[in-house]
Amino acid sequence: MAACSVEKCQEKSFLKSRSIPFYDCPYSFPTTPATMPIDETWEQIKEEAQSDIVNEPILRNYYCDLISFRPSLESALAAHLASKLSIPDIIPQDTLERLLYDALTSDPELGCAVRADLCAVRDRDPACEKMVHCFLYYKGFLALQVHRVAHWLWTYRGRRAAALLLQSRSSEVFAVDIHPGARIGKGILLDHATGVVIGETAVIGNDVSMLHGVTLGGTGKEAGDRHPKVGDGVLIGAGANVLGNVTIGDGAKIGAGAVVLKPVPDGATAVGSPAKVLEGKKSSLPAVSMDHRF
Repeated sequence: MAACSVEKCQEKSFLKSRSIPFYDCPYSFPTTPATMPIDETWEQIKEEAQSDIVNEPILRNYYCDLISFRPSLESALAAHLASKLSIPDIIPQDTLERLLYDALTSDPELGCAVRADLCAVRDRDPACEKMVHCFLYYKGFLALQVHRVAHWLWTYRGRRAAALLLQSRSSEVFAVDIHPGARIGKGILLDHATGVVIGETAVIGNDVSMLHGVTLGGTGKEAGDRHPKVGDGVLIGAGANVLGNVTIGDGAKIGAGAVVLKPVPDGATAVGSPAKVLEGKKSSLPAVSMDHRF
């Protein structure tokens, strides 16, 4: 097998030599004022990639192309997503990569959210042994980052056609359908993620965890603000449906398969179809503990 070379990797992307701003957020820290800032999340991913290459040499070219010779997490993520979402001769990979990269580096909040999402998966999913595996293989994480770019285009740049393109391709590739208008916080875990649907006017707080098959949808043909509002630290179990402009309070827990049509108070647990709030059942950080029992 041919060895990966710096020159070979640098020829493949215009992003290899571009620098990005350092993001001052809880997920990346400078060392000392006298040194250059260090993105600790990105450094950890690169270290984990090198460890995988040593243990599994067949991954060398793949890891070199997407990680080892990339200057930043943003450039690597843009290239990775573009390779998955592009359509040869129709949606060129390099054009899509530029679009994704420009968005990810234009708003510091996007970079911070990416890092928070990576940490969320590492800390809450026992199947995630390394952050690099989440970055490369976890489609819930990848679909969420596509949405973050699509939302930025939709909301702050008025490029709604481009945002809808990203939504459509993400739905086809990752089986996750999130409308570009939906507002989603940081530190989000979409575990397994297949079949997740989130509507246009949905709002999701920080540190939320949800499993596959979750729908945050409307109840009919009404227009306007018609989708759920999910607070911070909420856990939503597999196959749950939250329908209409209802509020799910901070720290609430929605059981698997529940159909929620009414508001759920802070810290409450709702189960069943239609869902009912269990009396005396108060959750404590369910999205972090991932405790689905009730």
